[in-house]
Amino acid sequence: MSNTQASERPRIGRAPATTHGELSHIALSLFLERGFEETTVDDIVEAAGIGRRTFFRYFRSKNDLPWGDFDHLLQSMRDHLAGLPDELPLRDALRSAVIEFNRFPADEIPVHRERMWLLLNVPTLMAHSTLRYTEWRQVIAEFVAKRLRESPDALEPQAVAWACLGLSLASYEQWLSHEGADLLALIDEAFRKMGDTWGSPP
Repeated sequence: MSNTQASERPRIGRAPATTHGELSHIALSLFLERGFEETTVDDIVEAAGIGRRTFFRYFRSKNDLPWGDFDHLLQSMRDHLAGLPDELPLRDALRSAVIEFNRFPADEIPVHRERMWLLLNVPTLMAHSTLRYTEWRQVIAEFVAKRLRESPDALEPQAVAWACLGLSLASYEQWLSHEGADLLALIDEAFRKMGDTWGSPP
């Protein structure tokens, strides 16, 4: 048997991780226990009962693990925005989409809190997050541009996308700082308070 075949054999003692979510949860536990920098891909695949080849079918790098299946979440946000009625004010449409993007099952909330703590505090992950934030902002900018009949790269769609990201991150910082706080309520409040500043775009 080749080394590659051996490395792909599931480890004995646990079922191998078979989804983005399972693999992400296993990695998060290791990051919190050992530290992000101290945890290697080999550590993760060993704990997950998979081989390196399988790991890289799910994630491009260790840095992507805390984000879970982020591409799926982005597509869900696109679909949500596309399904909103055209007469809904832009600010309300964006508030709705951002809230839904950050809605997780109750049993997932503790894991999500740990995930976001890592993303907002580990320097390596903070740097990597700029790539993910760019992808997230682009979804917002494309929706705004369509409403305003502008290019997604124009000033106003980009400014609104940056503002939405800022409101989201501010809400997360408050959520992580206050045990028992309601994340979705914080996002809702942040968008509503900024609503008057934006006025009522088309």
